Amino acid sequence: MRKRTEPVTLEHERCAAPDSSSSGSAASALDADCRLKQNLRLAGKGPAEPRCAADAGMKRALGRRKGLWFRLRKILLCVLGLYIAIPFLIKLCPGIQAKLIFLNFVRVPYFIDLKKPQDQGLNHTCNYYLQPEEDVTIGVWHTIPTVWWKNAQGKDQMWYEDALASSHPIILYLGAHSVHLPCGVLSSLGYHVVTFDYRGWGDSIGTPSERGMTYDALHVFDWIKARSGDNPVYIWGHSLGTGVATNLVRRLCERETPPDALILESPFTNIREEAKSHPFSVIYRYFPGFDWFFLDPITSSGIKFANDENVKHISCPLLILHAEDDPVVPFQLGKKLYNIAAPSRSFRDFKVQFIPFHSDLGYRHKYIYKSPELPRILRPGI
Repeated sequence: MRKRTEPVTLEHERCAAPDSSSSGSAASALDADCRLKQNLRLAGKGPAEPRCAADAGMKRALGRRKGLWFRLRKILLCVLGLYIAIPFLIKLCPGIQAKLIFLNFVRVPYFIDLKKPQDQGLNHTCNYYLQPEEDVTIGVWHTIPTVWWKNAQGKDQMWYEDALASSHPIILYLGAHSVHLPCGVLSSLGYHVVTFDYRGWGDSIGTPSERGMTYDALHVFDWIKARSGDNPVYIWGHSLGTGVATNLVRRLCERETPPDALILESPFTNIREEAKSHPFSVIYRYFPGFDWFFLDPITSSGIKFANDENVKHISCPLLILHAEDDPVVPFQLGKKLYNIAAPSRSFRDFKVQFIPFHSDLGYRHKYIYKSPELPRILRPGI
């Protein structure tokens, strides 16, 4: 019995053993599978987060670039629109161009009391006012020769007016944009210097125009001649003042009372050519219809300053001074004016000179008066 039952028991144990091993292996396989999935999930979660963060950062950077480009494009469109609109605005409102020509709204230096020229180092200068027309008042500076500066201390306007009858020559200086830089230098050379602010400039009252500026200059010239006796009177124009100077001298010659000489510093031929050559016009010089948009409004405003025409009707000695490095009025315009004046019949009995100043000297547009050669140039030329 024992022999018979033993195989049965062993066989039963053998049968049971595979069942329990099969169930354990299945459980362990399931656990391994679960762990593998969990590990895969954990492994997949790590790299995914940086990738998502990188993608988000890239999107933000692209968004910023798009925003920057949008703003830049908007600015460029605004600038382009303004660039195109300005010519039409000037064409429709010619008064804007006149303001840009005269620049009487610009006062440099701004904080200056024109009633006190001594604050500018001119302690031998008197300030007074003349009235060329009704509702027009112009401020005048009269600087006497430097040799008299001690005698001038504390003197009133009447003393300065009487001094014009002395033996010293007189320069009526017609500057540009209310600038009286050369007064001290010219007075040190022995000249009376009379200069003034055109109507609408400085503390002068009135509205600027070519006709009005010329009439102001004529009034001051007649005022000087009424007090100067036989003393020579020279007219010196600078920049825009050369246009006033040639207008004035042409008128004086036509009435047969010419000045003793005309000096033009940094002159142009006419206002159209000067406007076309001015550095402000560079950005529009090749704009389609430049003349129609920018130059015709100047003419329609009655502004010509035709030096090239005026010199054909002037009969007195003429001296032209121009710096080669002038950035405002190109040197070639002064040379061109000389070439027009020199062969003119009106100058056949008078001396016409052109004095260039080399660019290395750095006199540019308004510093020729600093030249140490000026006394030598003026003595034989005036």
